[in-house]
Amino acid sequence: MVSVRFLVAVFLAASASAALAHGGHAGSGFGAGFVHPFSGADHLLAMLAVGIYAARQGPFQRWAVPAGFVVAMLGGAALSAAGLAVPMVETGVAASVLVLGLMIAFALHLPRAVVLPLVAVMAVFHGQAHQAELAAGALFEAAAGFALATLVLHGAGAALAAWRPHTRLAQRARRATGFALAGIGALMLGA
Repeated sequence: MVSVRFLVAVFLAASASAALAHGGHAGSGFGAGFVHPFSGADHLLAMLAVGIYAARQGPFQRWAVPAGFVVAMLGGAALSAAGLAVPMVETGVAASVLVLGLMIAFALHLPRAVVLPLVAVMAVFHGQAHQAELAAGALFEAAAGFALATLVLHGAGAALAAWRPHTRLAQRARRATGFALAGIGALMLGA
């Protein structure tokens, strides 16, 4: 079961406004890219949520959802590096936490023709934010860093979801986790 302390800690960490979600990024390259998804509650929670959601899907979607997210995120970063900015990036990032939380809370099993494009759109916002928030230079190294960190967080979310037994209490804990994520996403949107 998700502990109350954990939910309170996540809530407090995510209560910061979207503009304050990340500190300044002095570096560039692989290390800065790797650290970036861990540096703000918005990215951290969304990446974990992708893993949690994917772990409860069919065999194809268990790997396709996280892999598709990473590919689309890199595409979003490439668009940003090319000077093609997507509007309302921070809103899109916060909305991804809300939507993924609801998908977890309601245990949605969407067809791949729906879930893969939906997750890809979310990932483009994250890729745009990663690229825009990292210092210029070493684009490929930074992208490799945040792609690897994203996969680590997806794996952590999947491990968390798989660790839970298939009991009624565990189902309630997953729902509570989903609603907590959705609530945090809603707070981020209001910030």
